[in-house]
Amino acid sequence: MVGNHLLQHPELSLTAIGLAVHIQSLPVGAPVGIKTLAGKFPEGEIRIAAALRELEEHGYLARTKERLQSGRVVTRTVSRNKPRAFLAAALPPVEPPALPAPEARPAPAAPGADGTTPASDLLARLRLHDSRLLLTERDVRRLAPSLTVWLERGVPASAVERTLTAGLPQEPIRHPAAFLERRLTADLPPSLPAPRPQAPAPRLPDPLQTCDGCERAFRAPHPGHCRDCRETPARGCAAA
Repeated sequence: MVGNHLLQHPELSLTAIGLAVHIQSLPVGAPVGIKTLAGKFPEGEIRIAAALRELEEHGYLARTKERLQSGRVVTRTVSRNKPRAFLAAALPPVEPPALPAPEARPAPAAPGADGTTPASDLLARLRLHDSRLLLTERDVRRLAPSLTVWLERGVPASAVERTLTAGLPQEPIRHPAAFLERRLTADLPPSLPAPRPQAPAPRLPDPLQTCDGCERAFRAPHPGHCRDCRETPARGCAAA
């Protein structure tokens, strides 16, 4: 049974809510990869990947990498109907904060603790090109998965930045997040084709060798006797 906590979730997109309902309706073991879901629905890989990340962020999905006995690495997805109960059970017990020592000063925050990614950094920098591309922190988190697809397809960050900032309209951009999302979706380049298998190298002939018996030249991988000299002792043994 689907709960209102999912259907009325204030932070999940409609795509993420619908995708969660679909996944919860599937039998155990059904494939729910990005390509499989994109083959069923019209949203495409970018929006489905973003929706899966939303569900994972809010505890409705858990995706882990596992290596099979064959050596192949697969993604195992676990769907949770009640993520709040699971997250509450997984949290360690809250301990009362220790009283600071007199005159103690708080330690500075560790660098990189904000959890930024190359995609989120690039989106945050767009306002340096044009102040109309100023995004909220929530918009950056929502658009980062779509931009990550570009980077995963081998597009340099500088090329992505040019695509998003080139040819901006003269009129005000009232909804920069929607404007950038359209560009990320409409201008998405295809994946690079798989490298073609190389043709096997032509087999070179065996080198010339000099027979240890008759000193005749013959081709063989290693020195020794030619075929006639190898057969002559065999005939002699058979005659004896």
